Amino acid sequence: MKREPSAPDTPPPPGVLAHAGSNAAGRDILNSVALHVAHATLPPPEAYGPIPSGAVGDGLANVPRGTLFVGRSAALDALDAAFEEPGGVVLRAVSGLGGVGKSALAAHWAAEHATDRLRWWISADSAAAVETGLAGLARALQPGLAGLPQELQRERALAWLAAHDHWLLVLDNVDHPDDVRPLLDRLGGGGRVLITTRLATGWHRLATTVRLGVFDPAESVELFHRVLTQDGPRDTEGAAEVCEEVGHLALAVEQAAAYCHENGTTPRAYLDMLRSWPAETYATGAETTDADRTVARVWRVTLDRLADTPLAGDVLRTLAWYAPDHIPRLLLDGLAPPPSLAKAIGRLVAHSMVSVGPDGDLSVHRLVQALARTSDPDDRHRAAAAVAEARERATDGLLRAVPDEEKPGTPRLGRQLLVHARALAGNSLPEDDTEAMAQLLGWMASHQLEQEALGTAAALFRRAMTALIAIEGESHPDLWTIRSNLAGIRMDQGEPEQAGELLEDVLAGMRRLLGEDHRHVLGVRINLASAAYRAGDIVRAESLFDRALAEALRIGGAEDPYTLDIRYRLAQLHEARGDYRQALTLQKEVLADRMRILGDDHLDTLSSRDALAYVHERSGNPVLAVPLLRRNLDGHLRLLGEDHTTTLRTRSHLAEVYRAVGNTGRALLLHRQNLTDAERHLGRDHSTTLVYRHRLADFYRQTQRHDESVPLYEHNAAERTRLNGEDDPDALRARHHLAVALAEAGEHERAHALHEKSLADMTRVLGKEHRDTLVARFSIAQNLLVSGRPEVALRMHELIAADRSRLLGPDHPDTLSSRSQVAMALLLVFRPAEGIALLERTVADCARALGADHPQTVALREDLAEAIETVSGALGRSGARSSPRPGPSRGTFR
Repeated sequence: MKREPSAPDTPPPPGVLAHAGSNAAGRDILNSVALHVAHATLPPPEAYGPIPSGAVGDGLANVPRGTLFVGRSAALDALDAAFEEPGGVVLRAVSGLGGVGKSALAAHWAAEHATDRLRWWISADSAAAVETGLAGLARALQPGLAGLPQELQRERALAWLAAHDHWLLVLDNVDHPDDVRPLLDRLGGGGRVLITTRLATGWHRLATTVRLGVFDPAESVELFHRVLTQDGPRDTEGAAEVCEEVGHLALAVEQAAAYCHENGTTPRAYLDMLRSWPAETYATGAETTDADRTVARVWRVTLDRLADTPLAGDVLRTLAWYAPDHIPRLLLDGLAPPPSLAKAIGRLVAHSMVSVGPDGDLSVHRLVQALARTSDPDDRHRAAAAVAEARERATDGLLRAVPDEEKPGTPRLGRQLLVHARALAGNSLPEDDTEAMAQLLGWMASHQLEQEALGTAAALFRRAMTALIAIEGESHPDLWTIRSNLAGIRMDQGEPEQAGELLEDVLAGMRRLLGEDHRHVLGVRINLASAAYRAGDIVRAESLFDRALAEALRIGGAEDPYTLDIRYRLAQLHEARGDYRQALTLQKEVLADRMRILGDDHLDTLSSRDALAYVHERSGNPVLAVPLLRRNLDGHLRLLGEDHTTTLRTRSHLAEVYRAVGNTGRALLLHRQNLTDAERHLGRDHSTTLVYRHRLADFYRQTQRHDESVPLYEHNAAERTRLNGEDDPDALRARHHLAVALAEAGEHERAHALHEKSLADMTRVLGKEHRDTLVARFSIAQNLLVSGRPEVALRMHELIAADRSRLLGPDHPDTLSSRSQVAMALLLVFRPAEGIALLERTVADCARALGADHPQTVALREDLAEAIETVSGALGRSGARSSPRPGPSRGTFR
């Protein structure tokens, strides 16, 4: 028997087909219900009519409310704007990584921003869940429907939504558009639908997507504090570091704070747990945390959904070893055929595990990376073997991508890859280093040498050496190359004597291992000669260079790069002696040969052009250096870019030459541009940036602009000390330079106090006979000389001259400089005969050792002439006693 509706003015509902298995006459749901009358409680009369229009009453909502929502103002504004469009049903989707806070955002917006009378929340991770949620809506609108089948309840809800407006549906955690498409296709009226989903793609035909990212740092710290201190004050120190470590991901921040709150753990202790036991920490929440809502579990679910594309897991684990952002796709070359690789990346992007930038580079959230590279025996996606294989793939990918630095444009790629190589090395344990990793560490170290980051380069070389020894013992041929590079770093750090001792051992080892004719042996010979040159032993350096040149000609011939390099260095040796005529001849020949053999744009050619410009400058013709350096600067900008250290070095050299020819305005402009570029590209506290801040300070000091030079020297001294510690050699030198600048600015008392402290620190750290310590003593004596205390200065200069003669030799430029200052002090204490006699001997020795045209010889000759003129004038005036000016300070660091 068919039951009639109780209200005659209510139209009967349309016939609706039941699902298979319904007991219905003609498969009609209403008749099906009627057949159950004899066996069940009879539904109330309202179950047989449509849901009344006024069922919502003053409002109906089931949106979950939370008290921990923070920030997200930009995302909330985006949703406000997105739902302002008039017309029919408006669909919007919020997509993002699992745990980023999509559901929290949707709930807060629905509760606090939406004004709809009906606001209904449906968990929509499957089609069945959507049907359950719609059935719940129907029962909330008309409780009498509770006795009807779920499919009928769903249909009643859809019919009501299609006929009304001012409603909002939130479909949370939609896994795929197909799960909600049947619902969206049947909606009408003037309602709105808000979808949250991890799926970043596939919505363009259904809804406009709002992409949700991680918290701003301030927002994540606020959330952490609110969770941690919900019961009262707690130790929050280290909260910002924890938030940074977990990448400001909402779920991870809340999980960490809840754990700290419940277990009494401090943020810093939790940070130590994250770094020491990442797998366990990511998988553990507070006691009240849903086990399925930990960071590790949330992403395991996503990877389970990608299980039909195993390559996606391989890609993610490989990307996990790099820096999070701007990962070039070429690092994945060879992992799989391009179509398969593109499909795997596409699926990761679709599920918000990876994002793609406008240039095609890939990005992965740092916490996703941390999980993917942390093995866990309970997670099939993070098996130890798979994680180790991914690390090796990441290493091989970088090695394949390392560019040829000689090709135009490749240095910029090299700097981009260096970021990812650093991340890979930092994420790997040294005991896991392979031979491929050792090769990569060597490339990284060489790149750091170009950036003048000597300490970092040395650490990388040492790690590579340790790895090779662990793999093959002392027999690996690359070990001697690494040791040679470490010796070169000692040389660049101002320790050429120690570098020479290391190179002697390297040369002996390479000759035993490789034989006399190997090119690596020849390279070490060149470095050994350079160490002697840098130590001031010109005679030994020339002998070693001559031996190396003979070997290079025998092994490679006249056009071999090593042959050209030795001739280039011999020219520099002649320049150091003051033989500028021979130096100019050799540098011109080498430049012509390199242009012919290597090409005009080869970096060695540009080095020769720079060296030729330097000889012109030193020989008193700086105007001839200007066009050479301008041409070089254009070449370096084109080949290496504006932020490469070689470009910065060339611009600095050009600035110095402009100052020498009197164009101080242009010189100042270039010095300032250099500092600006270094700060922008390398950072304010990068070692190279500090070098060019020092050069600008030198310019101000040389042009008597002490008010501008002293603050720059002060900044550099403070930064060197902050970055490397008070006893770092660079910090010691920076404080010495500041003292010199203060003295030249007339602040003699402050300069003397700083000089004394610098000398004490250098003596303690470097030893009293170190060259830098001798320079510091020299500067103190000079400050005493110019501040009116010549007697004390004379005694100091005599001791310094004796020490330099004993340690460096009587003909070393530093020794000759000290002897000249002894002479000047003798003149100032009114012992003119002794002073002029010593100056005459020093000029003769300087001309013999360095050359008659050497700048130091020329300067000393000028000092001698002025001293003779001053003394002669004083003797010609009755009773007048005149003093010559002290000589310039030539005790600065090399």
